[in-house]
Parts: sequence; structure tokens; C-alpha cells
Amino acid sequence: MSYSIEFDGRIIPITLRWNARAKRIILRLDSKGSGCIVTLPKGVIAQAGLEMVERNQVWLANQFNRKSEASPFEDGSTIPFRDIPYVLRHMPDARGTVWSEGDEIFIAGHADFLNRRLCDWLKKQAREDITPLAHAMAEQLGKKVKRISIRDTVSRWGSCTSSGNLSFNWRLIFAPSDILRYVVAHEVSHLRHMDHSKDFWSTVDLFDVNAKQSRSWLKRNGNILQNYGQA
Repeated sequence: MSYSIEFDGRIIPITLRWNARAKRIILRLDSKGSGCIVTLPKGVIAQAGLEMVERNQVWLANQFNRKSEASPFEDGSTIPFRDIPYVLRHMPDARGTVWSEGDEIFIAGHADFLNRRLCDWLKKQAREDITPLAHAMAEQLGKKVKRISIRDTVSRWGSCTSSGNLSFNWRLIFAPSDILRYVVAHEVSHLRHMDHSKDFWSTVDLFDVNAKQSRSWLKRNGNILQNYGQA
């Protein structure tokens, strides 16, 4: 059965999903920002999820409004990159792919490939920033990172598995360096504590990051980071 909700003259589709590992009802936008997904613990009835959506209509409206403020990659637009605003310059006749000079990032080739080429380049930059930092932090804890993945996720900035694999959202490259450092510290700390206990947060504090301030910043600005490159 399909579900939807109407507000501000828009019909928003609702997807209900049950997850045996979920401990509470979770509401988020889908990957395209066109609907919402409600994850429910096993055994919880659908009505509970729909009531969750009803109670959070204002929040959803704000999220959809922010999602609509896309920031496409195009000639002359500006993106934050390693704490500095960079202007994008499309060079259709230039050789090569992507490179930076001063406070500009140049993208060669046909306009149809601009977004993909820039995204690939930015993902590489994110890996170059995150990988040595994660390994250094893990060494500080006497732990080892098995593998690091750089992905394009919507609902998470990072994750850590019990086997020591770390994953990070490449869009952290748009965040201030202290925010990126916090996310890396957060996931590396899970190598010691696979929970969010008091001991876990004490471990995060070892890396001299402001966890509370960083979480608040991501909550306020996360959608802005996700909107870069969106048409």
C-alpha cells in the first residue's frame, strides 16, 4: 500500500520500512529529496510511522525547502573547498580533467561531463584528506583501520564496522576542516567503542574536537553540503 501526505500544496510520498535492528522510529528524506522514508522497528505498526510524519510536518517542510536550494556545479559558481571559497571555471578546450590554481578550480572537456569530472576529483581530494587523518587517529588509540571507503550517502556522514572498515561521505570536503576532523574522530573512536556511551565520547575528546558544536553545525548546515552539485 502506498502512503503520502499533503502540505504546502505538495503531495509527498511516504515509504515505510521495517528493520529488525532499529530501536526507534526514524524519519528522513529519500535520496532524491522528493519523498520521505520512515524506518520502523520490527513489530511496530504502520500507523505509528504515519503519525510520526504527521507530528513532524514543519520539520519536513523545512527540509524540502532546503533541499530545493540546489547549488549546481557550473562555470562561475563558488564552492567551499578546504576552508577556502573556490570559483569553478569551465575550460571546454583545455586538455586534462580537473586542476586547481590559486582560488579557482578548472574543469576541462565538454559541459556534459563537468559534474562527473568535478565530483570524481573532489572525491579523490576527500580521500587524500581523510585517509592519513584516520590512520593517524587510529594509531593514537592503538587501533588499525582495515579499509576506508569514500561514498555519496544522504543520511550519514560516516560509519564504522566491527571489522574496522570506515566509510565517509565525500561531501565533507565542503565542510570546515574542524568539522571534517570531528567526523573522522567520531568514526575512529568506534574502533574502540561500538556505541555512543560515555566512554565513547571520552575517546572522541582525546582528539581535541568540539563534538557538541560540530554535531550542531552539521545539523544546521548538512543540507547545504548535500546540495552542492545538485541541479
